[in-house]
Formats: sequence, structure tokens, C-alpha cells
Amino acid sequence: MPQPDASVTGLAADDPNSDQPLRVDGFKGTAEEIERQWFREVYTGRGDRMPQLTLRAVLMGMALGGILSLTNLYIGLKAGWAFGVTITACIVSYAVWSVFLRIGLAKTPMTILENNCMQSTSSSAGYSTGTTLVSAFAAYFMINNQALPLGLTFAWVFFLAVLGVTMAIPMKRQMINVEQLRFPTGIATAETLRALYSKGQRAVQSARALTYAGVAAAVSQFWADGLRLVNSRLEPFGLSSLVERFDKVVFGPAWIGRTVTFVWDPIFIAAGVLMGLRPAASIFFGGTLCWAVFVPVMQARGVITETGYRGVVQWTLWGGVSCMVVSGLLAFFMQWRAITKAFRALRSLFGGEKAPVSELDVIETPMSWFVIGQLVSLVAICWLAKVSFHMPLWQSVLAVAMSFFLALVACRVTGETDTTPTGAMGKVTQLIFGALNPGNMNVNLMSANITSSAAISSADLLTDLKSGYLLGANPRKQFIAQFCGIFIGTIATVLAFRVMVPTASVLGSDQFPAPAAQAWRVVALALSKGFDALEPVKIWSIVIGALVGALLTLAPRWFPRHAKWMPSASGVGLSWTFHWYYGFLFFIGALAGWFMERRNPAKADLYNYPVASGIIAGGSLMGVALIFWENGPIVFHQIFGGG
Repeated sequence: MPQPDASVTGLAADDPNSDQPLRVDGFKGTAEEIERQWFREVYTGRGDRMPQLTLRAVLMGMALGGILSLTNLYIGLKAGWAFGVTITACIVSYAVWSVFLRIGLAKTPMTILENNCMQSTSSSAGYSTGTTLVSAFAAYFMINNQALPLGLTFAWVFFLAVLGVTMAIPMKRQMINVEQLRFPTGIATAETLRALYSKGQRAVQSARALTYAGVAAAVSQFWADGLRLVNSRLEPFGLSSLVERFDKVVFGPAWIGRTVTFVWDPIFIAAGVLMGLRPAASIFFGGTLCWAVFVPVMQARGVITETGYRGVVQWTLWGGVSCMVVSGLLAFFMQWRAITKAFRALRSLFGGEKAPVSELDVIETPMSWFVIGQLVSLVAICWLAKVSFHMPLWQSVLAVAMSFFLALVACRVTGETDTTPTGAMGKVTQLIFGALNPGNMNVNLMSANITSSAAISSADLLTDLKSGYLLGANPRKQFIAQFCGIFIGTIATVLAFRVMVPTASVLGSDQFPAPAAQAWRVVALALSKGFDALEPVKIWSIVIGALVGALLTLAPRWFPRHAKWMPSASGVGLSWTFHWYYGFLFFIGALAGWFMERRNPAKADLYNYPVASGIIAGGSLMGVALIFWENGPIVFHQIFGGG
């Protein structure tokens, strides 16, 4: 990764924060004291002076986001997964702008906060709009054998993104400013930007560590997945093939079918370093209880007859989702004082007494934007649901109202674990609407789609705002940048989806297995006969998961001195919704980071976060490059060649 000269870094010459470590561990004190400390020590001298929301930053973000959205759309249809694009966009934008400077197309360098606004725009375009297409819309296509009209699809994707982005406004101040949740990808993005724009000795050391780690991760990713692209005869020597053979010998097909196996993916190990030991250990503990105890017992008793993640997770997700939902909502309502303060500004909109305006209120996103965005989205979604599926008005309003509370849960889980359980949150809505409107699979799908889309857009915005918080950005300007990305993301993903998936027969095929859509379709079919169709073990899982979620949320308050040793409800619940080996990798990374902090705190402070961020950056960039290498010509031909 290049080390720029200080004169072209875009940092102010007297920037007091240029060689200081990021305040990842946050501040101490009351909510007001924490916010004042951040304003004085991080924002002042940077966010109040440095250009950030500029036309060139937004245009660059829209261009990169439009391209990366096609990649995520393709990955989602192939594997049901999505990459966060923020780090990739930051590095590519920096490299492209450096070229523009050298050839004279640009006169001045882009500042670090301009690049931060740029990544918010690209993230919104590349991540917030396409997920709904590869899940709920693809499932609708499979069930009905026809897609929604193009105009309705555009409107659905756009207004769902608006709903989610504006929904995050009241959450930001509590989760990022006060609770200072980690949002590990936000930390990695901030570290990456800081390394790109480094000039002090400490920053240069961190940048060098980030660069070396990124190169090593890129080489590892190429060894794992790139050799077969060079020559098919090299595939057996690829790291993925070697690990797969190791797993067959050590674990065997039964445990592999339960996801209790080993995979090599340094990105998840690095995410564990950023996540911290408590949530990572919680995921590992909960995942082991789920996949190594619960699943084998249920299979031995003949309750679970399926094998493989896709079949088994339909049984395990109910307890995990219940745990996350109860924990998240209980934690939210226990912060009722902060909630009341966050909504106090709304009184002025209705003629009430105006709340005092602090120096922080001037730069935070106004609550009036939250109200306007929610009202506009509500009206639009109610109309779309009526026109598209004849969904009663009260059910549409209920789905939007549920979305706010379930998005709270999803954002909290993302803040702790860096994984947004959008599918899990959608299943809650599918369950409720399966009871309210049994037999109507389209209403079931689209009501859940409202929830999951709002959750992923909210979590994406908060992750971006976390990087801005660490760098001293203006949150109101960053919100505007994020909002701009919705427009290009909607156009790019909807048109690409329509061309890439011309008929329903493509979904579920070898070309596009569409695992996320398959899961949504299966649940919609299972609930088509109502709540009573659920098997007893699933109902008991919901009850027990709720009790565990409540206990793990209340226990730290009852026993505060032992809180750091108690499992995280978000981590435990999440572990029941995805593969065991992801939790294992998270735990390895968190344990390594903790061990380094204990053994040499000074070196850990200097290298832990930059190295982890470099691994995520290098692995992600190489992953995107390999996807373009393998599938770029095909996608280009499908979109522009009419094939």
C-alpha cells in the first residue's frame, strides 16, 4: 500500500490527530461527558475544518458503488453472501485519485474525510440495495414464476433503502456515541484510511504493518481460490482444496454436514481481533452448543433428518433469533432515558418547547430527517404493498413498525459481532405474518423483506458512521453521502438483476443456486398453513431462546463486577444462525489479539488493529479481483451484450 508524502495526504498540516491512535476503546464518563470529549479531542481541528462532503467524493463513491454492487449481486446469487465494500472502495478510490493527480485530471488530493464520505456513498450503493433482490425478490420470483414489474421493483428497492437509512438516525447517538459499540468493519475502514493518509512516525509504522498484512492476505486468498483460474490442473494444490482434504480425514462427512469443520479464511480471524474476546468467545461457545451438541442429539432422535447447513439451519435459527430479539429489545428499553433524550428534539416539530441545542446537535443528523424519511417511506411502502400484493394497510403499517424494533436488534448485533442477521430478523416477521395471514406467501415474503432491508441499511449506515466517528467526521454530512448512494445502487442492482435472472428457472440452478432465496422460500412455504405448522421443537426453541436472551441481558446488571465474563446474548444467538467454523475463526482471532495485549500492550496498541484491518483489506480486494477475473466477462456480456 503506498505511503504518500505528507504534502499530498489531505491532512491539515497542524492536525493534532494525525499521529494519534484511533480512540477505538472510546471515552469514559456520562453520556454528556463522552460526547463532549469526542467533540473536543477528535472532531475539533479536523471535522470542523477539513473538506468532506464534496461533489467529487460523492461522484467517485457512486461510480465505485455501482460497480461493486454488481459484484455483490453476483455473489449473493451464487453463495447467499455479501461483501462489505467500504475498505475496497477506500483503497481503490485513493489509488484512482492518485493517478488522476499524476496525469493532471485532478488538481488537489482528496482529504481523508472526503474519502470517508466517498466510502459511505459506495457502501450504500454496493451493499444496502442489492441484498433484498437476492433474498426476498428472488424467492418471490421462484414461488410465482414471474418477477414484479420493473417500475415496482425500482420503487420497492429505493424506498426500503430510504426506510432503513433514516431509521438509523436515532440509533446512532446511543449505539456509537454513548455505548460506543465496536462495529469492527467501521474500525477496519478507519484504520485503513488512516494508514493511507499517514505522515507521523507512529502512523507510518501502523501503515507499514497494514500493508504487509494486506499483501500476505491477498497472497493467501489467491492461493486458496486463484490457482484454479490460472490452470484447472493447479486446483488440487490450492489452499481450499488442501484444507478440504484435511477436513475429510479429520472430521468426516457427518461433522462436515454440521459445519463442525475447519476452513481457512483470514478475514474472519482478523474480524475476531477487531471484535474482541467476549463476543467472539460467546459466538464460539454458542456455536459449539448448537452444532456439536443440539444438532447431533436432534439428528440421533430423528427430529432433524436433513444434513448440511442449508437444511439444518431451518431448525436451529428459531432459538438463535429469539435470543437476539428478546435481548436486543430488552437492552433498548432498559436505555429509556437515552431514548427519551434522543426523541426530545421531535417536540419542536409539533409545536412543543424546543430542546436546548448543543454544539454536537449542530453536526448530528436532525431527528426531523428521521421523521420525514419514515413518513415518506411508510406512505410509499403502504401503497406499493397494496398495488403489488393487495396487502391490507394495517399489515403494512405493522411491518414498518416492527422493522424499527428489529432493526435495533440487528444494529446491536452488528455493533458487537460485525455480522448483520438480516435473514434472522426477516424470519421473525415471516413467523408473525404466517400467523396473521396464513396461506398468503407473497405477503409473508414482502412483510419480512421490509424488516430485513431496513435492518441491513441501518446497520450499514451505522458501520460507516463508526469510521467517521473515529476519524472526526461530520455525521450529518456523512449521512447525506450515504443517502446519495441509494440512487445509483437502486438503478445498478435492479437492472443487473433483471438481465442476470431473466427467468425463474435460473434461480436454484448450477448457475445461480441462490441459497438465501431458497431459505426465504422454504420458510414461506412452511408457514403457508400458519403458526400451528411449526414443529414442537421449533416452538420450544423460541421459548428457551427468549429466556436465555433475557437472562444474558439482565445478568450483567445484576452482577456488574462479573459482567466481562458473561456471554453476549447477541453472540450466542447469532451463532445458532450460521456455520460453526465462522465462530471458531472469530475466536482464534480474538484470542490472538487478547494474548498480544497481555504479553506486550505497547505493540498490541500499535499493531493489532492495523494488521487486522490490513488482512481484511487485502483479502477483500483479492476476493473481488478473483470474482471479476472469473465472472467479469460473463456478467459484462449478460448486461451489455444481451446474452
